[in-house]
Amino acid sequence: MRTAYKCRAYPTPEQAVTFSRTFGCVRLVWNRTLAERHAAYRQRGEKTSYRQTDAALTAWKKTTELAFLSEVSSVPLQQALRHQHTAFANFFAGRARYPRYKSRNGRQSAHYTRSAFRIRTGSLHVAKTHDPLRFVWSFDDVDVTTLDPTMVVISREPDGRWYVTFAVDTDDLEPREPTGHEIGVDLGITDFAVTSDGQRIANPRHLQRKARNLARYQRRMARCQRGSANRCKARAKVARAHRKVRNARADFLHRTSTHLIRAADTIVIEDLAVANMVRNRRLARAISDCGWGEFRRQLEYKAERAGRTLVVIDRWYPSSKTCSACGHLLAALNLSTRHWTCPTCRTRHDRDVNAAKNILAAGRAVARHTPGDACGADVRRQGSSLPQSAVKQEPRAARRPA
Repeated sequence: MRTAYKCRAYPTPEQAVTFSRTFGCVRLVWNRTLAERHAAYRQRGEKTSYRQTDAALTAWKKTTELAFLSEVSSVPLQQALRHQHTAFANFFAGRARYPRYKSRNGRQSAHYTRSAFRIRTGSLHVAKTHDPLRFVWSFDDVDVTTLDPTMVVISREPDGRWYVTFAVDTDDLEPREPTGHEIGVDLGITDFAVTSDGQRIANPRHLQRKARNLARYQRRMARCQRGSANRCKARAKVARAHRKVRNARADFLHRTSTHLIRAADTIVIEDLAVANMVRNRRLARAISDCGWGEFRRQLEYKAERAGRTLVVIDRWYPSSKTCSACGHLLAALNLSTRHWTCPTCRTRHDRDVNAAKNILAAGRAVARHTPGDACGADVRRQGSSLPQSAVKQEPRAARRPA
């Protein structure tokens, strides 16, 4: 399993110049390769392989126009080609959208493999630099002197901060002690998550709390002339405001996902179509601020590390409209209705708690934990959607006559 350690870096002025030139070369190689790949497919119907892009890069270095590409390390340029090849593979497989051009105003990064860096006794030496790169190690449980990374990523955020990321291949960790507990999680906007135990995790709404300051900084940047020094300063302030929101959101998601992994052996969630949900113009900002996709990603890799089971049920499962006591299914349930009474068993339901209980029941049916549960999909299946809804396979409870 690969683990990444990201920490702040403080390059010298000479190192900053070298890394900035490397970022520019990586961006140029990516954009030029993408343009030629796009033209070859549109004009001649030809697909471009990695070997062809590698040969083109070698030819570019021999020209007078692009001879400066030889002045930086060749490893980040080769990695840019590999990443673009992977990006197109993901696009054709339906896992990602079409690769886009890189901008100089966004996050800049350069990937160095083992042939382009050396780390000894906690000091990092990167190719084309003379002095070791100074960084602050903030992981007390890991000894940096024994670190053996397979890749090092040097990055610079739009707000001007530098970071270095160490990618390390680690052995599979020992699973955590079983808790004998299972939990269903219903994600929402008013409450970020409601569990089947009745626990409510409030939505901190990080972007909404910072929206006023962020809007003020964006207005200041809009009034500055393009290309001016004042606009660069204003853009850095906007980037810092976004960074604070991003870090606060990431910290909240990590704490919440870690709490769930420690609390239960089996965690059941819904397969939410976030890309479709953000098309609602009224709720797009609130949904994006929740970070449901990142939350699921964290649950997936943390569950794998801890030996937990993460079950993702079908997105069309009517968890809110189904009575968790008798199984009665309502014909319709408005989003504004937060409490409802089952017409069959007269049980009073809280909408979110009832949905979390039904999600847990559907997850148990899929996981086949107890005799009599329905046969469902493999519990390790975590794709975009399960092959068949768990509720369609689960035997319905007998309804009492009204």
